[in-house]
Amino acid sequence: MKTRHSIQLMDTHAGGDVSRIVTGGIDSLPGKTVREQMEYLRDNADGLRELLLFEPYGIPEMSVDLIVPATDPQAAAGYIIMEVMGYPIYSGSNTLCTATAVLEAGLVEKREGVQHFKLEAPAGLVNIEASVKDGVVEAVTCEGLPSYIDTYRASIQVPGIGEVTYSVAYSGGFYALVDAEQLGFKLVREEERALAEAAYKIVEAIKAERGFSHYTLGDVGPLPFLHFMGPEEQVAEGYTRSRSTTYVHPGVICRSTTGTGTSARLALMNHEGRLNIGDKLETVSLRETGFIGTATGRHQQGAYQVVENTITGRSYVLAHSDIVINCDDPMVNCGKLHHILTDR
Repeated sequence: MKTRHSIQLMDTHAGGDVSRIVTGGIDSLPGKTVREQMEYLRDNADGLRELLLFEPYGIPEMSVDLIVPATDPQAAAGYIIMEVMGYPIYSGSNTLCTATAVLEAGLVEKREGVQHFKLEAPAGLVNIEASVKDGVVEAVTCEGLPSYIDTYRASIQVPGIGEVTYSVAYSGGFYALVDAEQLGFKLVREEERALAEAAYKIVEAIKAERGFSHYTLGDVGPLPFLHFMGPEEQVAEGYTRSRSTTYVHPGVICRSTTGTGTSARLALMNHEGRLNIGDKLETVSLRETGFIGTATGRHQQGAYQVVENTITGRSYVLAHSDIVINCDDPMVNCGKLHHILTDR
């Protein structure tokens, strides 16, 4: 049995959030859809996520996206998202990075100007618009998942903090939305550790009290995200800007504002009657990076008014590399990984 293997990566970032795109070294996964392939990876080969997000290869603040063949003929490629909290079915920043990666890797032909294609996420088909100038992918716009408010302005007692008012949105995962100023935060980089500590306490308190269920997906697991909302600034008619910070449980403050966090904010603005179709929200991170969310439509789904939206941002390629996996290394666990490696 070989003890050394390799995986091919393209490291990228969108808004500061690093996505490690796995472009080679992993065998085909069983499953009739990308969602089923994700479930197989989650249940039978979680070693890939653990390998690339933890020491000695990575850190929990990163994400991993495994490119897989699309199962829907409309899609150019499929992708499976892996984060410290597990396997989200959708992520805006990861989609921006994957869309850039498939163009840079030649899986989708890169053409000058604006081009359109589809990717297949575990959540389903995602429409992509990419702007290319002088061979460089300068912007990507991707569909966000339809977003809605599940809970509006509930209150909870949080140990060490006191009473916290929060709303809960679904935008690809359930998000607790809290007012940053009411908690004493200005959303500047120096607050990063304090933000993580406060978010941890709030999420733990909400998880202990209740769970959340999607109107079609049902139980999608315990609350994974919290979004700190800063004051809103009206930049122009239909264009709002706000400092924002997204937390991933347990313990991670995202470098970007995240696409799903931005979509969650659009859902809240809509719920409060402050959003028209075509309106834009620019969220600005602790590192002064931003995404732009645009409301593209809305519809009623049972008791919920759902906002259709897009997320626009830019992804940058950081590195191309081969990760050498040495199964003799005591810090590497090949037991949950070996069976999906192509050179096993």
